[in-house]
Amino acid sequence: MAAVLELIAGSYEQIAVGYRVNTDEKEWTAKAHFTHHAHTASISAIAASEKFVVTGSKDETIQLYDMKNKMEYGALLHHDGSITCLEFYGTSHLLSGGEDGLLCVWSCTKKWECLKSIKAHKGHVMSLSVHPSGKLALSVGTDKTLRTWNLTSGRSAFIKNIKQNAHIVRWSPVGDKYIVVVNDKVDIYDLETATVTGTVTNPKRISSVKFLNNSLLVVAGDDEIVRLCDLGKEKWLCEFKAHETRVKAVDSFMMEDYCVLVTASNDGFIKMWKLHIKEELESPTLLGEVNTSARLTCLAVWKPKSVKELVKEPKTKATTSEELALELSKTKRVRIAAEEVILEDESKPKKKKKKEKDAGKS
Repeated sequence: MAAVLELIAGSYEQIAVGYRVNTDEKEWTAKAHFTHHAHTASISAIAASEKFVVTGSKDETIQLYDMKNKMEYGALLHHDGSITCLEFYGTSHLLSGGEDGLLCVWSCTKKWECLKSIKAHKGHVMSLSVHPSGKLALSVGTDKTLRTWNLTSGRSAFIKNIKQNAHIVRWSPVGDKYIVVVNDKVDIYDLETATVTGTVTNPKRISSVKFLNNSLLVVAGDDEIVRLCDLGKEKWLCEFKAHETRVKAVDSFMMEDYCVLVTASNDGFIKMWKLHIKEELESPTLLGEVNTSARLTCLAVWKPKSVKELVKEPKTKATTSEELALELSKTKRVRIAAEEVILEDESKPKKKKKKEKDAGKS
């Protein structure tokens, strides 16, 4: 049975494009599903959940799309500056960052309320990442700081000066480490010590990264080459030419016994690559490609069927951190969100405590 799969990309031309992928054949084909003039400026960020796709733009808006019902769902207008990053936590929350220095938490409900708005950085928020548990978030900004946010309390938990402007931050899938990207360099941090345990350097400035598992990282830079790195060994494992011009974005998902890498480039192509994750890693083979005829800036894979199956069949006991994160998203996250709104306001501590008690009763 073919997987339900759609490739969504944003472009400099203000257009969002969607392609439905046929995975039945040996060579995958992608058919145009929609083309939407989503914004009045170039699209700078994109994210997908089980039901929604969101696009952020330099026009300062976040556009919502209900993928299941194939309809526009409106716009989020809280930011006063270009949208720089978007990330869903499960199906319940969306986090956004912008050039206004704000980190916003949105509830993915009919009202799409902004549960909280944090002045996260003195400069722009460049990147954010949510811990698999949903309790912590990381952000980096142009104030040359890395900040850890306690989403349970709504306060900054830790601030680290990193001397340079980082532009990407990502948690590992297990959540025991995270990476910070500055230009062509990937610094690997340990969660417990918050110190750099290793560094790998890419030949070109890095544009996009993606964890395939807890130690294997895909890196795309300002050239046509995609590289795979073992973070534990701090070693490049393989590389391959993915496009004719620089690769702007990478994403991935798992099929039955292999991984699929998806790459997007300024050359207008979105390509899908088959990769077997094993000890002796080999360069992936091309599964299929599509020419969007647009200069692509960002990419997301919408794969609702697999997400739906996970939600339908929860395990009673979490045996891995991923299962724990899933359980947290269903059982505790809504309560955490309610507390976030209360505890964000640190200017009125007495009132905060009273509201906190009220929230506990509800």
